[in-house]
Amino acid sequence: MGWWQVDADTLADSRFVVSPYAEALACLKTLARGAAGHPGERAWLDAHLPAYRARLAADPVAGELVAAGLLRPWNADFLTPTPTGAPGVSFEEELRAVRATPADAARADVAVSLGGRLPERLRRDDLPHLAAELLAWVWRETVLPDWPRRRRVIEADIVARTAQVGQGGWASALDTLRPGTRWLGASRLQINVRDYPPRDVSGARLLFVPVVPRTGWVSWHLPQQRYALVYPCAGVLAETGSAAPPESLGRLLGPARARVLALLDTPKSTTQLVALTGQGLGSVGRHLKVLLDARLVVRRRAGRSVLYYRTAAGEVLVAAQRAG
Repeated sequence: MGWWQVDADTLADSRFVVSPYAEALACLKTLARGAAGHPGERAWLDAHLPAYRARLAADPVAGELVAAGLLRPWNADFLTPTPTGAPGVSFEEELRAVRATPADAARADVAVSLGGRLPERLRRDDLPHLAAELLAWVWRETVLPDWPRRRRVIEADIVARTAQVGQGGWASALDTLRPGTRWLGASRLQINVRDYPPRDVSGARLLFVPVVPRTGWVSWHLPQQRYALVYPCAGVLAETGSAAPPESLGRLLGPARARVLALLDTPKSTTQLVALTGQGLGSVGRHLKVLLDARLVVRRRAGRSVLYYRTAAGEVLVAAQRAG
């Protein structure tokens, strides 16, 4: 198994961050595999997979680069730049790291991912350009139109993970990031189940990066001592984040309040609902009060959080409107 040695100070200073580039790369991985992790992702794939395949048919070298650099046990390093963690960073700013990769470094990274052998068609100087153009297309055509919702799902996951750290410590949060990731104790963080040598990341900047697709990877930027672990958002957030409330429910309760009720098929805090809906804290609070008074939702305390979820009456109402 692969693991990192992480001292207490490094773990305490680590951060959850949003990375538009990581989201685009995760979507590219999903398109390349052609397999969905949940029904909402299936709908997204059905909408974008034909155009993606047409794009690769017109540029087969880019398709070969994706297969070599992203669909192997080891990703080509230049395709997975480590986020800076700077707030408000744009996709274009993060993409610059790919564009700026020297040609020989890109070729070497792909060769490593292939076990040392580089196919003739990939022995070219424009691999960084091909990768950047394909990722820019994925961002523009498949991610950007849906980015506000995706960002809310990512932010809701960060809220949930941060609360989990506060309630149960880092071990409780790290054990549930993604399959193969867990806290081993003795300052060791298992990052995957592969037989890779351990790394001592003590004193480095450690970042945790959620993405909506069901995928993940690790990366590092050694000159600046930055390490990142990319992981999929919690399933209940990623799946419900894509589900719009029925129109009839919106007419009955109002679109904003219907959205809150539709999201409460699993318990969520007010802060999570704010992140998922994009509504203000006061608005979400007012909607929850109305829903509580109507006995469509109930609440319970979990540690320092108050979680809301639908009652049987709330379930019946949402199900009836979806069926209608």
